[in-house]
Amino acid sequence: MRDLEKLPKAHLHLHFTGSMRVSTLADLATRHGVRLPSQLLDDDPLHVPADERGWFRFQRLYDAARACVRGEADMRRIVAEAALDDAAEGSGRLEIQVDPTSYAPFVGGITPALEIVLDAAREAGEAAGIEVGVIVAASRMRHPLEARTLARLAALHAGDGPGQVVGFGLSNDERRGDTAEFAGAFAIARRAGLASVPHGGELLGPAHVEAVVDNLAPDRLGHGVRSAEDPRVLDRVAAHGIALEVCPASNVSLGVYGSPDEVPLRTLVDAGAQVALGADDPLLFRSRLVAQYAIARDVLGFSDPEVADLARSSIRASRASGSSKTAMLAGVDAWLAS
Repeated sequence: MRDLEKLPKAHLHLHFTGSMRVSTLADLATRHGVRLPSQLLDDDPLHVPADERGWFRFQRLYDAARACVRGEADMRRIVAEAALDDAAEGSGRLEIQVDPTSYAPFVGGITPALEIVLDAAREAGEAAGIEVGVIVAASRMRHPLEARTLARLAALHAGDGPGQVVGFGLSNDERRGDTAEFAGAFAIARRAGLASVPHGGELLGPAHVEAVVDNLAPDRLGHGVRSAEDPRVLDRVAAHGIALEVCPASNVSLGVYGSPDEVPLRTLVDAGAQVALGADDPLLFRSRLVAQYAIARDVLGFSDPEVADLARSSIRASRASGSSKTAMLAGVDAWLAS
């Protein structure tokens, strides 16, 4: 059986705070005198129902972890460790997602917060031997005008290289906010050449996928698994070449599916959709990138050639340079030939 850690791949769905190692969170909590909920430090993955009460529990834990990130050194450490962890799992390209608003109070504003992450991404990528790009994400929980401010900031740092902003996203509870009201922010980002990478179609169904497609013109869709429930919507996603960032462990932890074998990965792939597997928030879900490929192979029955195709899809959907994509794709071919 081929080693999944040696399979070259791109990681396109990883949140900044959610990427933290448990040991790092514990260290930061001790350093800053923060008392953490025991759930954040035990060995068990989070499991909540897919309703507003479940999301509240998830968000409460995420906010508690985020409260331990209190300055530039903490932020740089998180990026550096995320790059090292991804490199150890065969990722040649990481596109990490951050909302600088959350860390701005500790470093003097959203501009220095983002610039710290960008600088850390360049350094971390060089140290780990991978490319690290950054996605700036707005929150559905805040006013759409704030999303426009973030989009303008992201546009100032736009580029496809390591340590640059490669995309603009929209995260948090899909049931909040009016998707159409965020269209202006995404238009700003698109004019700057940024990829449109909003979340959609995890907590809500195919109708939400269509609303995101209609209003935000995504290049990639964070999750999008619920499009499998409507063949027409799924065909539309596939026909538009919208890559789906599927995070199986996240889907189970957030109660969207009862177990990994229920994740409709096969349905998505068979319909011709591009799929890029992601870990989402391994701090809470206790499942990193390689574990998502293990679910595809060991639980959902994907063969090694099919797993290789998933890796190829992640690479092609990334904002890596042409030469980087060529090198990673050649590595996938070598893995399969081994």
